[in-house]
Amino acid sequence: MIELSRQVGRAGRMGRKRLWEDAMKLLRREFLHLAAGAAALPITARAANAESYPARPIRLVVPFPPGGAFDAVARPWVDKMKPLLGTMVVENIGGGGSSLGAAAVARARPDGYTILLGGSLPHVNEALLKSRPLYDPVKDLDPIAGLAVVALTLAVHPSVPARTLEEFVAYAKTDAGKVSYGHVGVGSLNQLTGEMFKMLADLPALVQVPYRGAGPTMADLISGQVAMAVVAFTGQSLEFHRSGKLRILAVTSPQRLIAASDLPTVAEAGFPGLTNLSTIGPVAPAGTPTVIMEQIAQAVRTALAEPAYRQQLIDSGFEASPDTTPEKFRRRLEADVMFWTPVVESLALKIN
Repeated sequence: MIELSRQVGRAGRMGRKRLWEDAMKLLRREFLHLAAGAAALPITARAANAESYPARPIRLVVPFPPGGAFDAVARPWVDKMKPLLGTMVVENIGGGGSSLGAAAVARARPDGYTILLGGSLPHVNEALLKSRPLYDPVKDLDPIAGLAVVALTLAVHPSVPARTLEEFVAYAKTDAGKVSYGHVGVGSLNQLTGEMFKMLADLPALVQVPYRGAGPTMADLISGQVAMAVVAFTGQSLEFHRSGKLRILAVTSPQRLIAASDLPTVAEAGFPGLTNLSTIGPVAPAGTPTVIMEQIAQAVRTALAEPAYRQQLIDSGFEASPDTTPEKFRRRLEADVMFWTPVVESLALKIN
């Protein structure tokens, strides 16, 4: 700047003006170059972090207590991911019908080291049922890939004199107001399915009993504390059915399940309106780098390509999800919200 002032002093008026303008252009170019370099540093750093991902264990949040369908999917998947993504640590954060665990992930740093085992239930719950949602499932979470699909079952205690849904309806109407059904929590798809069954079967007096998760629901069904329950179709529920501890009357899948082709669908049982499947799969905090999202999605695709893993899902009561890309998973979740919207509106159901 001192040399610049000397040159300006030696020049004439017009020369000084041109010299000053040329100097300002030079300084402006240097400033923009430095600014551009500074702006590029975080991007380069993020790219480097993405290229080295994962460099430490990944935290997988399961938004339900141990013992339910989500936990049954999570544990084997974590083992399957070890050679593909490294160590994953499962953390069960139950409560609020999946809201507490999902909200914890929505608020986490979007670096791929905290992900949620999400899907239809957490998505629908927060999008449609909460009067004061803890997060926005569309804006705050990015779907990675569908992993498995799960059907629900309508199951009864063995003492209930019903082997079909129609027989259960007749039984419940005979003892109106005295028959109850259990579900895994207020706002769950299990509850929505149960309440939709009440509407379709004209059973307004069927008493709902909400529980905190699948474990307590199953325990009270087996002990006869509730006559019926809407629970996920898992290897455990199928085992209880085959051992005579409960009786599955129908499954909500569109077709009979591979693992239990002897069980009728709800459509075959006379209630096609109950047909629904839930998708389970990993989701990440919004803003997680695309390269990391795709790396996890590719790991899911690699796992699902193995016949042995697909059979493992079937043996556990699930079936492999066809939604193996972020966009397909996103569209599936949007379709779930559209499916359940009229049901929630007709029930006028809102959770504080």
